[in-house]
Amino acid sequence: MAIRNIRVDDDPILRKKARPVTEFNERLFELLDDMKDTLYKSGGVGLAAPQVGVLRRVVVMDVSEDKSDYIELINPEIYEEEGSQTGSEGCLSLPGLCGVVTRPMTVKVKAQNRDGKWCLYKGEGLKARCFCHETDHLEGVLYKDRLDEGESLYRTEEE
Repeated sequence: MAIRNIRVDDDPILRKKARPVTEFNERLFELLDDMKDTLYKSGGVGLAAPQVGVLRRVVVMDVSEDKSDYIELINPEIYEEEGSQTGSEGCLSLPGLCGVVTRPMTVKVKAQNRDGKWCLYKGEGLKARCFCHETDHLEGVLYKDRLDEGESLYRTEEE
């Protein structure tokens, strides 16, 4: 496994649409394993393949405090949304920044696992926010593009 470099805001790959995964092979498994290591090393809750320079529809995430809810999503599609939540959002590709974004409170996602089998997931609260945020990355969209009206990016206290 390896820690991959996370691309930041000015990198043009972050604005490109990722391509579907069609081959479930060792190359994909290596990407998934590297993304998992990179996610945990970074302290983030989600990571999309374009953030590590790979234009494929792959996401890894774990929104749990104890890192017990790790999920791999290949070719994810959000197929249902309910309610709304407004809150601060950050991104590993926009280090030191946050912004207020409204997202659905609950989402349902279908995605393939590393074996190519289609699975269904449901997320509420932070998990729903993460599903939306990471699938946006696959479309070349950053959360700063979705800031609520009148909102702007602000620095986090760590920076």
